[in-house]
Amino acid sequence: MSQIQEEMKKRRTFAIISHPDAGKTTMTEKMLLFGNLIRSAGTVKGKKSGKFATSDWMEIEKQRGISVTSSVMNFPYKGYQVNILDTPGHEDFSEDTYRTLTAVDSVVMVIDGTKGIEAQTLKLFKVCKMRGIPIFTFINKMDREGREPLDLMEEIEQTLDIETYPMTWPAGMGKRFLGVFDRENEQFVHYTGNEEENYISYDDLEQYPELTENATFQEAQEEMEMVDEAGDTFDMDKVLKGDQTPVFFGSALAPFGVETFFNSFIEMAPEPAPRKSTEGFVSPEHEEFSGFIFKIQANMNPQHRDRIAFVRICSGKFERGMNVTLSRTGKTFKLAQSQQFVASSRGTVEEGYAGDIIGIYDPNVYRIGDTIVTGKSKFEYDELPQFPPELFKKVTAKNVMKSKQFRKGLEQLVQEGAIQLFKRYRFEDYIIGAVGELQYEVFEYRMKNEYNVDIELTPLGERIPRWLKEDQVDESLFDERNMLAEDREGNPVVLFKNDFSLRWFQDKHPKIELTDLFEVNQYNQTFEN
Repeated sequence: MSQIQEEMKKRRTFAIISHPDAGKTTMTEKMLLFGNLIRSAGTVKGKKSGKFATSDWMEIEKQRGISVTSSVMNFPYKGYQVNILDTPGHEDFSEDTYRTLTAVDSVVMVIDGTKGIEAQTLKLFKVCKMRGIPIFTFINKMDREGREPLDLMEEIEQTLDIETYPMTWPAGMGKRFLGVFDRENEQFVHYTGNEEENYISYDDLEQYPELTENATFQEAQEEMEMVDEAGDTFDMDKVLKGDQTPVFFGSALAPFGVETFFNSFIEMAPEPAPRKSTEGFVSPEHEEFSGFIFKIQANMNPQHRDRIAFVRICSGKFERGMNVTLSRTGKTFKLAQSQQFVASSRGTVEEGYAGDIIGIYDPNVYRIGDTIVTGKSKFEYDELPQFPPELFKKVTAKNVMKSKQFRKGLEQLVQEGAIQLFKRYRFEDYIIGAVGELQYEVFEYRMKNEYNVDIELTPLGERIPRWLKEDQVDESLFDERNMLAEDREGNPVVLFKNDFSLRWFQDKHPKIELTDLFEVNQYNQTFEN
């Protein structure tokens, strides 16, 4: 086996997705504890203790107690090389999350055991299902009173249209929570209420009458027997196709059941797979290096005004100082500054293999979706989907003397992809589009704190964007209600006031072709799979 093959097989690259407050960032913290990367986990909302989650590095995240950026964390664990991408839970940042999902090989879905499946979980799950990404489920907060496990399993199956297979089964919940049956390893993991987990083999259970004679324990045993008889059988092929999800129960905050989950997950999760490109599928074992940029982050270190492009390595071996070609332009760059991360902490990385996520210095030349390659290859990986924004606001600098910093900040933050930039047709009016209000708050905060520019945002309200063909632009057809603009690439786009305006326009001008980006993306994803 070649070194490239050997290293590739050790890689486990996954994202953690959930609805806000389901415990996703807390779960990430516990995994970092197992990787010996941090000494104590700071909960996301740990403002009183002054401890903040390692994965929430931006100041606004610490203030608000939410994650609004995708963090990347790399660490070794039991002979594997782990790459975790902690995605924003807030729905206003779903596009950033979507792009992050293109860079992973599997997903951990965290579900709140007291609430079940929530809107954001459903949205993100559909994206995973569309892409055929294997999904592993952790049902969290079992140390609180919540919904019955059978009820939760049924909801997952019906709502998400996926088979479930419980790898562990809980005995009780809330104050009655005793622990979980580990079906795979035939042991009971006893919840003691402190951070110690007591592992008891099924054969030795009779030595623990305080458990076996407990009504809650007996009830859970009966439920598990019922699941054994009536439930689905475990099928690794189905898991890898995204048609069956292994389910684990526990509490990330306690922490309980997380280590059992993580050890099983690391064994089961897939290694990097071939990726689709303009020249067919590229194998991770391919000798020549290749990767794509799925995220750009400005000012991770505000003192240095740096820009970091996050690269998912897809094939070959990365070596610091190597020359790569940017497929889009054909230009060659030397990758002298390369890093791996634990959120905003970083260390220089000398080498990397398929599955690894590395950060490279961006001298303002890269774009989200760019492919970088070595050798004679000129292929590009599939385009990353772009989703149309729903809210639009005109943006101006309060102080015209700061127009240079204003334009720089605007350009750099737009390149990160959380907001989209438009301009009124034939005007210098800048319009920014976003999925939700929080993105504007973050944008305003960062313009002020990172570029020292106070901005004015004038709402244009919810608009329906439709793209036009260049040769079908007739400026006399548009006004304030149906505003003609152009996107960052100079493509004409109409911002319709509402659904009625859109339909009226389509009826009046049936020959003008209007494109809905959301539909195009959905078609492309479905067609590929």
